[in-house]
Amino acid sequence: MSETKQPWTQPMPEQQFELMREILDAPSPVGIEGAMTYGVLKPYFESFAPKDWHLHQFKGHAGVVLDTHPGRDDLFKVMIVGHADKIRMQVRSIGEDGKIWINTDSFLPTVLIGHEVKLFSEDPDNPGNYRVIQGGTVEALGAIHFSDPSVRTGDKGIKKEQIYLDLQIHGDNKKQQVENLGVRPGDAILLDRPIRPGFSPNTFYGAYLDNGLGCFVTAEIARLIAEAGGTQQVRVMFAIASYEEIGRFGSRVLAGELEPDVLIGVDVNHDYVAAPGIGDRRMQPLEMGKGFTMSVGAIASEQLNRLIETTAKEHEIPMQRDIVGIDTGTDGMAGVLAAIDCAATSIGFPIRNMHTISEAGNTQDVMAAIYALTYTLQALDGMADPHRQFLDNHPRLDQANSLAHQGSDKPDEEKTYDDH
Repeated sequence: MSETKQPWTQPMPEQQFELMREILDAPSPVGIEGAMTYGVLKPYFESFAPKDWHLHQFKGHAGVVLDTHPGRDDLFKVMIVGHADKIRMQVRSIGEDGKIWINTDSFLPTVLIGHEVKLFSEDPDNPGNYRVIQGGTVEALGAIHFSDPSVRTGDKGIKKEQIYLDLQIHGDNKKQQVENLGVRPGDAILLDRPIRPGFSPNTFYGAYLDNGLGCFVTAEIARLIAEAGGTQQVRVMFAIASYEEIGRFGSRVLAGELEPDVLIGVDVNHDYVAAPGIGDRRMQPLEMGKGFTMSVGAIASEQLNRLIETTAKEHEIPMQRDIVGIDTGTDGMAGVLAAIDCAATSIGFPIRNMHTISEAGNTQDVMAAIYALTYTLQALDGMADPHRQFLDNHPRLDQANSLAHQGSDKPDEEKTYDDH
């Protein structure tokens, strides 16, 4: 494949970007993920899936799994997992002055102030039916004139207990006005900002890249595999999980139900190079625009990583190694959390401003992940016996070769010699 035709080196096609926007914009707060899974992804899966593929649905959550070989437990099973649930705010109580006091979940309180949101309220008189309220903003202090001097200078911050939703309620019986809308404690609130192209080439920004991007990547891999004629000896399960943001509970259920031999979590990662104020932490230099990331450490399988890295090098797909400690922090942990014997790892793409309304990413990193995993699945499908490959080829550090000093020349440095 010539460089000019490699999708991960080109701008993302507009139609594909619109699909990504639609997936990321679906209102799918933790526990109510059906807008993304059933509203967007299920119809998309059904638009290209061969007739013999099967879409698994579940009783306890709105996750879905597109299965290339339903019932074929004799085949080598690979599960690729993105999670549809978004961090959200929730109504905590309603004040006499019409303020709607809210919980901030996994947001920093200071990143919320002034932003527009959507409040999704279940109809008290018709349970199971939801209404959406738009036009409100998240507030904490009102105006700088009313804030403590230490907050003005930045010496003190905003406490999560100070955060409220302002619906501009005024007049008589302010609390009653809110209650008449049917707003109740527990109602979900989401930031209101769909993604849009960024200023710099191949960038985009908006809310909830975490983790509609992982779902988009999973869906596009499924499409590419379907268009290539499917797989022969590998059963692939394209999973869209729930509950990741509260402890990876949804993906462990999917792993427990379907028992994959390989599990790959797909989730956003951090652009540590651009992250402010962390230079003294000596983080690995992951950077937006430099390719997809692959987790090394924790439960990440060295055999699986070897295959992904080899495949990426073969196709000249840019990849960055992400160092993780005791936990990948993603659905890559689902297998061990479900007590399933599977080789696992986590794949991602560096983004900026995670868990804010202005998360930013690079389309070429996303495309790199899509094609690296697609080619990895095809490489697995080409193995003579994937089961034995993973059973018999665990790394042996006791067989490591001795390595001597290699000098100071840079390997990629062009050497010039004196002709005389």
